[in-house]
Amino acid sequence: MNILIVDDENVIRSGIKRTIQTRYPDYRIWLAASADEAVKRLRGESIDLVLSDIMMPGMSGLELMKLAKPQHPHVRWVFISAKSEFAFAQEALRLGARDYLVKPIGKERVIELIEQLQDELRRESQQSRDTRQLDMNLKYLREAVFQRWAAGLDIGNFDMKPLVAAYSAFNLVMVKMDADRPVHLEHFIIDNVLSELIERYGRGFVISYDSQSLLGLVSVSNDSLAPLTGELRTHLRQYLKVPFQIMNSGMIEQFSQVPAEIRRLHQTSDSYVYEQDERGSDRAIETAIQYIKSHFREDLSLEKVASVVFLNPVYFSQLFKQKTGQGYKDFVIQLRLEQAKRLLHNPSLKLAEVAERIGYQDMRHFTQVFRKRFNITPTEYRTQEIGQGD
Repeated sequence: MNILIVDDENVIRSGIKRTIQTRYPDYRIWLAASADEAVKRLRGESIDLVLSDIMMPGMSGLELMKLAKPQHPHVRWVFISAKSEFAFAQEALRLGARDYLVKPIGKERVIELIEQLQDELRRESQQSRDTRQLDMNLKYLREAVFQRWAAGLDIGNFDMKPLVAAYSAFNLVMVKMDADRPVHLEHFIIDNVLSELIERYGRGFVISYDSQSLLGLVSVSNDSLAPLTGELRTHLRQYLKVPFQIMNSGMIEQFSQVPAEIRRLHQTSDSYVYEQDERGSDRAIETAIQYIKSHFREDLSLEKVASVVFLNPVYFSQLFKQKTGQGYKDFVIQLRLEQAKRLLHNPSLKLAEVAERIGYQDMRHFTQVFRKRFNITPTEYRTQEIGQGD
């Protein structure tokens, strides 16, 4: 079995890998700390099972599954969630996830799950798995050859005639991004969304043209192209976190026109306005808040959480205050201390345990922060609350 484990916490990634490899040493296991790393593995390896955190840097596990399923329908998805994310886990099952694991994850539960999935995969024929691998290899070969040919480079003895004969009339749809960082995840999103739309409206294929651009060769009727590009724009506005533009060549009836047309699209892109959904900033802050609520015991530095939503820390700080009306640091402190008040109602928990559970390793610092916020020490608060309960 080929397994991909996706979680931004190294201790969880490594722990699950050790548990599986101890029992199944022959299984191939890859690790990813984010959705961005995960898509590289999904594109490059024949993955059977993805064990993914619900909340990941850059994109939720649910969004990743929804985007990946059309191109990787055979992959089984199992989500890792905190108790506070139970609603997300239920939604994952509704959308087609195989199961979910709740933190802290027990070794027995992991092995039980792997044994169930192992039986399912045994029933799946080796021939169908080989066919998937062959299809993936052919896709990358076609992409590489088409890319070289379109750029005017030598393609050796590769025969383009079957491709030319299959597409007597078509459009080129180019999606170009404007980003100052690697955009592997965004490439994956555009590739999957555009491929699914091409399959739904007609036929064709998508290639990764360069580090910022993807190109779709689309054979559809003229009245279907506008709905296709309209849906494409809607999906990309929803999922992409970088500005983008969509360009269309118009109908092409001679394959030899492709290289010149691609150059024209690249040149005219300078006059196109890059698009980005204004609601993206709202979603970024919503994702950040959900991440904070699920990881309040851990390192919640501004830089760490800004990286989760792919934003510059300074911009993220300004945006967070603009959207919530509260500074980032104050928000985190308030969230932790409200949780501390709930924990202090449990007399069996020592103060040091309460502090640790909300992300403070130093009990004295916890006491100082608590007193500054509520004008009372944690011990006084506990005594007061227990007394009122009596």
